[in-house]
Amino acid sequence: MKESLRYLQNAKEILAKIPIEDNNYTDIKPLRESFGTAYLAVLEAINEALLKKGLTKKDLPKSVDGYRIALQKHFAAHNGKLARGFECLYDTLHIAGYYRGLIHNATLVKDALKATKEFIDKFQ
Repeated sequence: MKESLRYLQNAKEILAKIPIEDNNYTDIKPLRESFGTAYLAVLEAINEALLKKGLTKKDLPKSVDGYRIALQKHFAAHNGKLARGFECLYDTLHIAGYYRGLIHNATLVKDALKATKEFIDKFQ
């Protein structure tokens, strides 16, 4: 299994263990962990694609700005769609979900994971 899909699966497994009341997850700590793991799935998908393009592990991005530059440089043929998708997932998964813990609604969480899977699929 691709590493990015493994991370995404781990995020889903974490979510499956969290109780839901009134369509909201009730335990924020594992919920934030799930968002963080899903964000790592996004980064792994980009890393895998960059490695296929000939970059070495040493040359992979080391910051969010590095990932932005890599997407523009190596995947410009997608007319910025990948870059916009990355920005959306960065804001949703990393900032709102993981860092600030603002997303509790189960429907929104599932939509975020669906968007993560769609983003990963664009690199296959």
